[in-house]
Amino acid sequence: MNIPFLDAWRKRHGLARGVAVFADGDDTHEGIAELLSECDLLRSQASREGIRLDDSAASLEALDQLLPRWRDDEEVLPWLGNDAGLYLGTVIVRTVPGAQWEIWPSGQPVVRLSSGREFDVVASGHEWASSGVPELSQLYAEVAEA
Repeated sequence: MNIPFLDAWRKRHGLARGVAVFADGDDTHEGIAELLSECDLLRSQASREGIRLDDSAASLEALDQLLPRWRDDEEVLPWLGNDAGLYLGTVIVRTVPGAQWEIWPSGQPVVRLSSGREFDVVASGHEWASSGVPELSQLYAEVAEA
């Protein structure tokens, strides 16, 4: 997945397209983590259902309990899947020691654990949005154990 707004962000920070970026705590990487954590559509959908997304594992469990009304809307489904994956990644990066964002040269954001193992959380978010399986909380538990 290519995230077009990252191109402008990279230019502002002097990074060429295709440069992998890691979230290791400096201002540049914190900016990427903040940008990826926005997930406006998912946060809006959750808020309408009374769910507060506080970047915790418990909030992933709450999302898993939502009635999937978005599955009937072909325009919303891919955006919500994208947001769900980015939110899953945000929770992992903020709660699993050593986890960090990496942007592949293709523009795809993934989460990398301290072990070097990488997770395409956006693909997982799309699977969750379209079928509910695997659950976001289940994915988080698997990653947190690794």
